[in-house]
Amino acid sequence: MAGPGRQERAGEARGGFRAPLPTPCARAAAGCRPVLSDLSRLSAADLLQTEPVEAPTVTPELAAGRGGSSAAAAAFHGPQGPAGRAPGCRSVSVAFPGPVTQQGCCHFACELLKHVLYQRHQLPLPYEQLAYFYRRALPRQPQDGDAIKKKPHSQDLGSSRKCQQLLMELEGVFRHLEAMFNLTLVPRVLILLGGNAMSPKELYEINLEGISVSNAEESLQTPSCVRKLFHSLFLADVFSELQAVPVMGTIVMVQGHRDCGIDWFRPKLNYKVPTRGRKLTVNLSCGGNSSTNPSTQQGVTSAWDNYIWFQAPVTVKGFHE
Repeated sequence: MAGPGRQERAGEARGGFRAPLPTPCARAAAGCRPVLSDLSRLSAADLLQTEPVEAPTVTPELAAGRGGSSAAAAAFHGPQGPAGRAPGCRSVSVAFPGPVTQQGCCHFACELLKHVLYQRHQLPLPYEQLAYFYRRALPRQPQDGDAIKKKPHSQDLGSSRKCQQLLMELEGVFRHLEAMFNLTLVPRVLILLGGNAMSPKELYEINLEGISVSNAEESLQTPSCVRKLFHSLFLADVFSELQAVPVMGTIVMVQGHRDCGIDWFRPKLNYKVPTRGRKLTVNLSCGGNSSTNPSTQQGVTSAWDNYIWFQAPVTVKGFHE
């Protein structure tokens, strides 16, 4: 026979009032970020569609999963790999149905760098939005009514000195990455967050060894490949269970031919990829009819003997609002 206390608790469990959970629309109206349970109700086609607006918007692929607050989930939740991979390591593989251009490979690396910086709280807004508000904050000819209008917070954010410095550094990295991809095949790119190049807190590797490079006429369209890449990252849900981190420095490492002639990146002849820290590897490859020319095929391991690591001479410093 149950005691009075247990009977009361059972009655509360059966008939007690439960407040209804807020709907996704209600959360959106309250200014909250979407959560994975909201986005899982959408179809894949909906996830890849965005409507044109005046300022760039956060797409579901970018917004989903940022800033997981679970105290118990402080690391990537991938299982330990068969080769003794640390529990904090995880990988996502994306196979494109055909070859891509060398410029497309550079675009993948730049977009992933922007994505990682936003998801790991080094940017208060996605890169495109931040750049948009920075351009809006540039000095312009005063117009009627400007004196009585108050700047929105996002415009003040774009005019901050930290924002200007960050955008200037990232633009430099993107510009020299493009030059690097034009000079040599790039089998791998590293994005290192926190710590230093030898011992970062988080490591993001972009593996391009399985990519088949061809000319623009025979290659896939880069935008469709970018959508496939981010859709795969969204489905893998690699960021939602990571804790928020403070502002950290970001180092970019690029692997290229030792005689490529790049003068901005600094060669690191004896650099070894760190094995400690949390790691996410994004493996990109091409299927279908790929190029058979050895000079344009990024899949032969023996071809990488003359490739070394190059380090960007700047450490990109993130900032919070």
